[in-house]
Amino acid sequence: MSRVGNKPVEIPAGVKVSVDGQTVTVEGPKGTLTRTFRPEIEIAMGDDGKSVVCSIRGAATRQARALWGTTRSLINNMVVGVNSGYERSLDIVGVGWGAQVAGKELKLSVGYASPIPVTIPDGVEVKVDKQIVRISGPDKQAVGQMAAMTRAVRKPEPYNGKGIKYTDEVIRRKQGKQFGS
Repeated sequence: MSRVGNKPVEIPAGVKVSVDGQTVTVEGPKGTLTRTFRPEIEIAMGDDGKSVVCSIRGAATRQARALWGTTRSLINNMVVGVNSGYERSLDIVGVGWGAQVAGKELKLSVGYASPIPVTIPDGVEVKVDKQIVRISGPDKQAVGQMAAMTRAVRKPEPYNGKGIKYTDEVIRRKQGKQFGS
């Protein structure tokens, strides 16, 4: 059985959660998130009104057990996101490389003939500080997807270390060709 699914999701002060059948809406200082979950999992407010409890509806099939912990984690991510938000940082490594925000696009100058535009989704905020791109927002999935799309434009390569990498990512360097005797 799921150990994650057994734990109730605690609701901090300043966050409002409403459950309407399979739809969960979470409101907080950083924004509002809404998500509809699968019918195999029953979602209800706790007895105290300060927690959300997930349980398996009907027979405990293999898929229902797998969705139980996932549903609880997604609701917890929504609560954390509207309360404190999520942030990913990317470093642009390369001489003359950089980025700039232009409206709803992030323009990356990373060694190609023209800048590569990456569309910024709704609810995600992007800030550029010289060689560092900071992506933040209440939705963990949207922030991670935007960071992954930005990194995919020019992945870091192991020989010179150039490319777009996560700030906490370590790139294993390779030696390259050797010449001489």
